[in-house]
Amino acid sequence: MVSRETTPARTKSFVGSLLVATPTLQDPNFDRTVVIGVGHESDGVLGVVLNRATERKVVHYLDQWADLAGHPAVLFEGGPVQPDAAIGLGWRKADAPFNDAFRPVLGRLGTLDLARDPDEVAPLLEGMRVFTGYAGWAPGQLEDEIDAGAWMVFDALPADPFSANPEELWAMVWKRQGGMLSAVAQFPADPVMN
Repeated sequence: MVSRETTPARTKSFVGSLLVATPTLQDPNFDRTVVIGVGHESDGVLGVVLNRATERKVVHYLDQWADLAGHPAVLFEGGPVQPDAAIGLGWRKADAPFNDAFRPVLGRLGTLDLARDPDEVAPLLEGMRVFTGYAGWAPGQLEDEIDAGAWMVFDALPADPFSANPEELWAMVWKRQGGMLSAVAQFPADPVMN
């Protein structure tokens, strides 16, 4: 018999993975969200929601980063935890040297130290987004939610965090899974209205 604590789902890092909300998830904070894991430590998992663009322009809050923010150059709701905190997610140039202002997440994707001088970080980047708040789970909490069917874990594609149409990302991720999973993309937002 295998202990639940040692199953692969319990020991895998979620950094760089997409956590995609299933239609059964009842938390309105995460309805139809696509979250990318950016941290997985002993105290839990941290991620940012990729598909909740706001109408608040980066230039009005972090004007020094506005020129680097990709289209749309708005703040994204990264999650319900610490909504006043900002997290930068950037795409590093292939030939950029290592810099401690950039913490790798997946390949050339990483988090940015927004306290640094943007002029120091700009030469490293091809693009970035700014997220307010984040999604966080205590140790074992995310695994329990996955076991309960609230989330699916999929591989991220490099373009996912920088989609020009972030509001369509949830359906796009489901569609590309193929087979029966692709049908979830057509699940109505309100099944009662179907």
